[in-house]
Amino acid sequence: MSTFWKIVFGSCLGSILAGILFIFLGTGIIGALSAGSEKKAIKSNSVLSINITPATIIPEKTNNTDAPRFTLNNAAVIGLNDLVKILETAKNDPDIKGIKLEMEGLMAGQATTSVLRRAMEDFRSSGKFIVSYGVVYTQKDYFLASVADRIFIHPNGMFDFRGYGSQITFFKNMLDKLDIKVQVFYAGQFKSATEPFRYDKMSEPNRLQVRAYLNGLYEVFLESISKSRNISTEDLRKYADGLMIRNSEDALKYHLVDAKAYKDEFLEDIRARIGASEKDKVNYVSLGDYYEAKVKDKREKGTKDKIAVIYAEGTINMGKKSTGEIGGDAYAAMIRKIRQDDHIKAIVLRVNSGGGSSLASEDIWRELQLAKQAGKKIVVSMGDVAASGGYYISTPADTIFAEPNTITGSIGVFAVVPGLHNAMKNKLGITFDTVRTGRYSTGFSLNYDFNADEQKYFQENVDHIYDNFLGVVADGRKMSKESIHAIAQGRVWTGTKAKEIGLVDKMGGLEDAITCASRMAGITDYKIKEFPVSKEPIQQFIEQLMGSDDEDNSSVARKMVRSELGSLYPYFEQLRALQGMSGLQMRMPYMIEIR
Repeated sequence: MSTFWKIVFGSCLGSILAGILFIFLGTGIIGALSAGSEKKAIKSNSVLSINITPATIIPEKTNNTDAPRFTLNNAAVIGLNDLVKILETAKNDPDIKGIKLEMEGLMAGQATTSVLRRAMEDFRSSGKFIVSYGVVYTQKDYFLASVADRIFIHPNGMFDFRGYGSQITFFKNMLDKLDIKVQVFYAGQFKSATEPFRYDKMSEPNRLQVRAYLNGLYEVFLESISKSRNISTEDLRKYADGLMIRNSEDALKYHLVDAKAYKDEFLEDIRARIGASEKDKVNYVSLGDYYEAKVKDKREKGTKDKIAVIYAEGTINMGKKSTGEIGGDAYAAMIRKIRQDDHIKAIVLRVNSGGGSSLASEDIWRELQLAKQAGKKIVVSMGDVAASGGYYISTPADTIFAEPNTITGSIGVFAVVPGLHNAMKNKLGITFDTVRTGRYSTGFSLNYDFNADEQKYFQENVDHIYDNFLGVVADGRKMSKESIHAIAQGRVWTGTKAKEIGLVDKMGGLEDAITCASRMAGITDYKIKEFPVSKEPIQQFIEQLMGSDDEDNSSVARKMVRSELGSLYPYFEQLRALQGMSGLQMRMPYMIEIR
């Protein structure tokens, strides 16, 4: 009986505490929503202020991220597509006179940076100014800032200009020390996703492909800067190879920047450009405020005809999650609803994914195929990465667009099974024994090494999925399976090279893809409907705090780990990904880190 009353008392106490928490959170939520709903008026003679820091997150779609983003004003994490819309709107807004660009360490991908750079070039074509300031310019910072009319650097600032390099982290020696034997099965000599677990350095095929795509990305970098700064690519190469630019003085000497200046001098330049006196307050408008005032909820209005834009970014996994990653179940159901909507005439799939689960990729591919058979026109727009499973889900497309520095291809399959037998025995003193009803009835256990027959079974499955992958690509690209195999085998390509070999149709961005889709569908008056439907930051925060069916309950814990590990977090993620690799995988070769 005493146990009964303990349970009752505990339940009552829990309910009371939950109620208090609900009231506390509810009050905060109402206040936050009220604050977030107020739109700031854009005054005349304003300057759009863009501050880029290492904490700046640029998802493909606004709020489509599970990164930490809860703020008291319910601020949105503005996606790339809306950033472009902001710049397009500001270009034609008489109240906006120019852009103040401050760089402190851009972390976006290569293609994302190119899209932003192109949008800024378009903004500048209106005759409005862009001025940039930095204390330390990284190469990616400078790639974006080089479009500016005038580039300032702190008098004692640093300037990083040394060419591109790619680093791969290898865990083989660590796993050996832990007595963990990783059993690897793969198809394609370039499918190097498993190399960090079985080698301590790059294989020669992997080194070959890394050198090829790295040179391609570097060409885009040099040619873009050469055009903006009127410096030959040969001279730019010479500066980088000789490590000739190390500080602000060198950057000014070789005309990569226009002036050394302190922050107040930089701000004074802006004041002069808009004709403001020393006593006048300059109206700086943040991206968030401008988005709320001029872009948010101002989508295209038209007839009942629609084009669905599906943002597929992040790792492809089985499940229902659709924020920050591509849940196979969630996206398959989403595409199914789109297929059944007669008002949607075309689908534009925006892919920024290095792949993941082969089964989840297959489920998404299947629904896209059914949508195509139902008469929907399908166009793919590739972002930073559309590789492996990310390329697999692109194959139903009638037309594929990519950026020159998109990373794509990686047509291959692998499986990784960590063997824990020796680690458990030698490190922890734990052993296993078993009784079987058949020769393989305890097979594929992590507690035993695979025998020759089990290894053959796994490899045959990998080869079968790879053969199917080749067939899917061959069918989608209208090429022979043999010709696809010659350019597949897990190899990674830049967008430019992918177009040459037939994996991509055209160079261009998301807007080009939408225009193409409308033309193919034969519609001129239409509106855009974006998927998945993003939740407001505060709503997602509460769901992550309380737990929900479609959110990863470990995401809050991961955010805490991310904040503690800082720059070391990507290595943690690589090891965590190994744990989550259940089933056969269509993933990028490894985490691409370009320095």
